[in-house]
Amino acid sequence: MPHSTLSAADSEALGQPVRRFIADHIIPLEQEAFAAGVDDKLRIQMQQLAHDAGLLAPQAPAEYGGGGADFVTTAVLLEEAGYSPLGPLALNCAAPDEGNMHLLAVVGTPEQKERYLRPLVRGEMRSCFAMTEPPPGAGSDPAALASTARKVAGGWLLDGDKHFITGADGAGFAIVMAKSQGPDAPEGASMFLLDAGNPGWQVGNRMRTIDEGTVGGHCQVRLREAFVGDDAVLGEPGRGFAHAQVRLVPARLTHCMRWLGAARRAHDVALRRAGSRELFGAPLGSLGMAQQLIADNEIELVACRALLWQVAAQVMGGLKGTEESSRAKVFISEATCRIVDRAVQLAGGAGVTEESVIGRIYAEIRAFRIYDGPSEAHRAAIARRAVARVQRASA
Repeated sequence: MPHSTLSAADSEALGQPVRRFIADHIIPLEQEAFAAGVDDKLRIQMQQLAHDAGLLAPQAPAEYGGGGADFVTTAVLLEEAGYSPLGPLALNCAAPDEGNMHLLAVVGTPEQKERYLRPLVRGEMRSCFAMTEPPPGAGSDPAALASTARKVAGGWLLDGDKHFITGADGAGFAIVMAKSQGPDAPEGASMFLLDAGNPGWQVGNRMRTIDEGTVGGHCQVRLREAFVGDDAVLGEPGRGFAHAQVRLVPARLTHCMRWLGAARRAHDVALRRAGSRELFGAPLGSLGMAQQLIADNEIELVACRALLWQVAAQVMGGLKGTEESSRAKVFISEATCRIVDRAVQLAGGAGVTEESVIGRIYAEIRAFRIYDGPSEAHRAAIARRAVARVQRASA
């Protein structure tokens, strides 16, 4: 049966190894990790467990050490990984590394793949993607990019300020987006591979955010005449935004995959509580208001998965998927937030604690409606395309 038409049984069979791994090896680590913080020591420990189980980087190219899963299979595996807040990190399929692996695999030269992609897939280093800037620079509007890349003899000088750079503290390298400048530079933005040891790459403070599960935090970064050679250009100079589209669509969808797993976990925990706790002389799960919360979660989990699998199959079939992934990202980011919110309400006081894991998921998932484009930016783009289709048809 083609993976684009996965049945529930197919999904169960594909996801079972990851599901067992998360249950047996990762969930037991959660409470200690939540209390002590998630760091590289824990990452290395968990990724060694995943490597030993043959599950490290299941979505990455097999020739560079990954599992080589197709995109629909990846949807199943990453949902299972997301069932624990630690799971994507353990399987080396978390952002930003997962998106950078895909970008390097598609756009990188053979030399760049050996230098950066292979160790990234193996978990020997972490990475970050440096595009977002303080206002008035690039954020929801990438066209506002203010960082510059000045062409000089033998390479480029990168200058600018970045912020909210996920995983920057301790990353082995960064993919940096900057505007090309100089008489010999093509117009537009370019992407550069920059080693963390470069003296012009200066990682500043970690920003204090409600989500705490990312190794390396969300950091402020300064670029001050950071020199990189011509071989550090990722893709073609001046085509940075075009190349970024290679990363954009799959990254939106892999976010959806991971957070769908997290929402399912929150619902499962709350559902078990509803089935075991008695209130007002009856099981909580038999009360009408609780049943509505349960039913709405069940409906939205299935709807999210159906939409996600559909778009993943379309992308796997060669569709560019810009608009399709945008629609999926808005719907799934908002629906999973609703699911977790209902789980909090259903579990009551336990729902706001990290001990039940629901509280941790609730804090982590809120940012999903902002990362990889806020819902408002996606809605604006979806509406523009819809109006343009009507205008073309009536012209």
